[in-house]
Amino acid sequence: MQDSALEWRLARLEARENIRELVARYGLVIDDHDLPGIARLFTEDAEFCSRDGVMQAHGRDAIVEQFVGRFKALGISNHFTHDHVIDLAEEDPARGTGLVTSHAEVWRNGKALLAATRYYDRYRLEGGEWRFQRRELAFLYYLPVDEYAEGLGSSLRQRAYGEPRAADYPEALPGWHDYR
Repeated sequence: MQDSALEWRLARLEARENIRELVARYGLVIDDHDLPGIARLFTEDAEFCSRDGVMQAHGRDAIVEQFVGRFKALGISNHFTHDHVIDLAEEDPARGTGLVTSHAEVWRNGKALLAATRYYDRYRLEGGEWRFQRRELAFLYYLPVDEYAEGLGSSLRQRAYGEPRAADYPEALPGWHDYR
């Protein structure tokens, strides 16, 4: 009995570490514009979307094609992750969810921009590898560098796609309104 409990705990620790590495690889393949690398990170039936509706792709091939389009506007970038909360499914050891906080520095359409984001993830073990089954991107801000100081205090913090738009969070979170 004790050996099986230890094996279960070890398997969960290994899964968490593999999922953390998956998230780290994501930033690297995006920054490197590595299309085969992007494909390896997602399940065959994966979904990648953004809360603002700009990105919406279903299936590994569609996700790769979505990034082909993004890379036409996106030059050099530097994606880096911060905190990562992972919840592994009790009933299915091959599934989990996660929340990742991150930042990115990007050159987009001839401008330097800064972004603070959260990724809401679903992970699945596929072919012996942990992959993204679903990745949803939400923006705290996506601002030109020269608008950062003013923009951070505005609710219209998404400025990468033309007209300024409302940020995805925190204003949309229930607790946020309790203190405003």
